[in-house]
Amino acid sequence: MYQCHSVLDPGVVLYFEIRTSVDDLYSLFAMEKITESRPVTISISVVSHGQMDMVMDLMQDIHAHCHGQAIELILTLNIHEVFTVDEHHFFYPITVIRNTVPQGFGANHNQAFRVARGDYFCVLNPDIRLDVCPFQALLGCLEEVKIGIVAPRVLNPSGTTEDSARRFPTLKKIMGKLVKKTRSIDYALGDELVDVDWVAGMFMLFPHAVFENLKGFNERYFLYYEDVDICARLHLIGLRVVVDPGSCVVHHAQRRSHRSLRYLRWHVGSMLRFLCSAEYRQLKSQHRL
Repeated sequence: MYQCHSVLDPGVVLYFEIRTSVDDLYSLFAMEKITESRPVTISISVVSHGQMDMVMDLMQDIHAHCHGQAIELILTLNIHEVFTVDEHHFFYPITVIRNTVPQGFGANHNQAFRVARGDYFCVLNPDIRLDVCPFQALLGCLEEVKIGIVAPRVLNPSGTTEDSARRFPTLKKIMGKLVKKTRSIDYALGDELVDVDWVAGMFMLFPHAVFENLKGFNERYFLYYEDVDICARLHLIGLRVVVDPGSCVVHHAQRRSHRSLRYLRWHVGSMLRFLCSAEYRQLKSQHRL
């Protein structure tokens, strides 16, 4: 096993293997040739932080339900963990990025985007499960005018719709939630597309050109509110953020900020950063809050 540092980011180590068998060398180069020549429609970016069991379940779901879609998977291992999957077991190509230093949510997905080949870029959490393939319907939504991002309806394991589509936060709304200590649904999802303020980063599908024009996620947010910020910037350039209720995925929630003081500090810090941001002030001036 050999290693080299990426020219894109010295903090990323790329691993490659020299195979001694002539047959293996032929298979390796043939696979690379097929991977390079096959057009990719959707680049899926998944970041694992010691969540390999969930990643494997998600990869199996994509393989089982999304045949017919030209997909590539870019998997970022944010901390050291073993990944020994034979890529030949999946119909889609897999690129693995191994970080030597853990990075934030936005930095990891921006890093993946730099090697993405698809016409569309999908940000997907490892704790999402697919019962059917959502991509064909979601791609159809992006054909509508001025849609910058589309997300599916997100269900919890019991089948209840989660609050993954929300209105922009204000200090008053946040204080109200703290007092009530309950979660409410900001948008009622029926059968038609719903325009929303922002969608949670567990599943976001962008046209490649839109994500590139935005310069990706704002890396000043290490964790939390990257999704709020990027949706705010979409609205401010006149693009729509929509949910397709007919496309559904299941979320096995990992709400760490409810249990960990460190994650809670990150959550509160990101919230304050957004409330003090230029984007927030612009939203307020345009009466979008």
